[in-house]
Amino acid sequence: NPSLAKAFATCFKREMIVAFRHKGELANPLIFFLMVVVFIPLGISPEKNVLATLAPGMIWVIALLATLLSLDGLFRSDFDDGSLEQMLLSPQPLPFLVLTKIAAHWLMTGIPLMLLTPLLGTMLYLPSQGYLPLMISLLVGTASMSLIGSIGAALTVGLRKGGLILSLVVMPLYVPI
Repeated sequence: NPSLAKAFATCFKREMIVAFRHKGELANPLIFFLMVVVFIPLGISPEKNVLATLAPGMIWVIALLATLLSLDGLFRSDFDDGSLEQMLLSPQPLPFLVLTKIAAHWLMTGIPLMLLTPLLGTMLYLPSQGYLPLMISLLVGTASMSLIGSIGAALTVGLRKGGLILSLVVMPLYVPI
């Protein structure tokens, strides 16, 4: 049996390779995040004071929705190609392998969203003292959203169009975050 550290490294490497092979799935949440922030001044108000007041909450809500976009694919490809069954048969603990998948998902979605926040905050006139707290809260919050969202993704992985049901299951659980 391979050690737990080697299993983590192998599983994590596999997840990164799969993620980079599907670059469109990586870009979707980021493009959505950027597009919505660009359109907010058009829909609400281009006034600096209004945007500065709404900026933290809007960035958080948009990050939540962008994370939700990427959750449907968390276990989908593994379910389709039989990799989930292989995980179940693996000598390594299943929760550990699932946590590795979730960590890779967070690294590929949550971290880029957090790193894009200063640019979007500038576009929304976020006060300069708000950048660090917003980025730290997004760092922790996106990790929590990936963990909670993985529950919904696991519950809906066998459904053909589980995205809507996934949203209905996960959204109430995201409220505390």
